[in-house]
Amino acid sequence: MNVAAETRKRFLSLGRSLTRWPDLRAWALCGLIGIGVAATVSVAGFVSGILKWQPVAGNLPLLFLSVLMVPAFTEELFFRGLLVPDRDETQRPMIVIAGGLVMFVLWHIAEAKLFLPGATLFLKPAFLLCAGLIGLGCALLRYCTGSLWPAVVFHAGLVWAWKAYLGGPSLADLMG
Repeated sequence: MNVAAETRKRFLSLGRSLTRWPDLRAWALCGLIGIGVAATVSVAGFVSGILKWQPVAGNLPLLFLSVLMVPAFTEELFFRGLLVPDRDETQRPMIVIAGGLVMFVLWHIAEAKLFLPGATLFLKPAFLLCAGLIGLGCALLRYCTGSLWPAVVFHAGLVWAWKAYLGGPSLADLMG
């Protein structure tokens, strides 16, 4: 395998995913995937106790813009933009998607251990399960539409809901 050629191919794929906008049918599919993932994450989160009704006061539009950039856009750029192939790039997309999914879950562990000392929640199995489910949903959105934007919006929406209404930690809490 030629590393330079593969790297170029991945960045070209990323570029295409940033310039494609899904049509109405693709957005409908995104809605179905999103509802299924959000429902599954909700059940896992409430049953495990990592989600709880706990609305916060504050500037919710600003919170959305902040989570849209970090973690949604930054994580999606790498984990789905670079790692998830276009439909015509592989005959075994699930192997590639599974590899990216494992990396996404491991990233949350590394992030907690190396950068966010207060993010002990990121080390809990229930959180990692939910992160994995969200990562899988985002990967399916990217793969099925060829666009990164549905995954970014979905990821941002879930993190925003978690932080705004469902007891998610603030950035200050994560920083320790």
